[in-house]
Amino acid sequence: MKYRIHILLLALLSMVTIGSVKAQDTLPMHHQGDIAYLRDLKNDKLQTALKEEIYKNKKWRQLVENKKMAIGIVDLRDTSDVRFAALNDDYMMYAASLPKIAILLTVMKAIHDGELEETNAIRIDMHSMISKSSNAAATRLLDAVGYEKIEQTLRNSYHKLYDENYGGGLWVGKRYASAGKRYPDPIKGLSHAATVSMVCEFYYQLAFGKLVDETRSAEMLGVLKDPLLTHKFVNTLKRIAPNVAIYRKSGTWKQYHADSVLVWGPGRKYILVALIEDPDGGAIMKKLVEPVERAFKTVVGNTM
Repeated sequence: MKYRIHILLLALLSMVTIGSVKAQDTLPMHHQGDIAYLRDLKNDKLQTALKEEIYKNKKWRQLVENKKMAIGIVDLRDTSDVRFAALNDDYMMYAASLPKIAILLTVMKAIHDGELEETNAIRIDMHSMISKSSNAAATRLLDAVGYEKIEQTLRNSYHKLYDENYGGGLWVGKRYASAGKRYPDPIKGLSHAATVSMVCEFYYQLAFGKLVDETRSAEMLGVLKDPLLTHKFVNTLKRIAPNVAIYRKSGTWKQYHADSVLVWGPGRKYILVALIEDPDGGAIMKKLVEPVERAFKTVVGNTM
């Protein structure tokens, strides 16, 4: 009898342990302790599958090889086996409005640190900056924290969302307005820049509640959820997976197109980021979601 009770207890403990490492149903996921950086979680099989899917399209292959297109993906369906793959992952490109996520993070950090009061106007501006990509709101928030605070937050020894050793990363060095001084990034002198690896890292740390802390991560997820702009990735996701939750920030300026999503729903738990320098970049973004999902299926072997 004691033996059977012991076996039952072990079985229950095993179930609890397994459940604790699988992706949870709600965000942010609760995770005690630090998480690994995505660059240490690159998966060879997913990398091969992603490259094969992208290279099926001749134009996409040319864009990648000419460093006019970068794409990064993260599989979050099993938190004990997070998988990262990317093309041109550490190549920094102009990213238009996508780096407004760095302003969002810095404002949250400044509020957390007691350096900025969380007023109703601040909250409204955060939502407008992300959901509607308001340049006026982004500029007001940038002015409230300053370039140095943004850089300090991005270079934070824990987050490491800008690091010269890995191609740079997220950067905001100009107001989203015609007037004002520039604060260009140290590598390429870009004003609004990103690498897909660091944008993926942003969403990955956010999903695990590691941006500032779990409470602030939850608030940022609330700001990023259900974007009012429904083009690019969102256009396709609304068609093929209308019931998933979408956390998103995009950007467009002339031939520069950027999009980033954290997708969360039954069978779909992943991050997708792309930067494209091409007049047809917006149309290409719409077509990227399904090849990426095929890459996930190739590796994991189950359906989306």
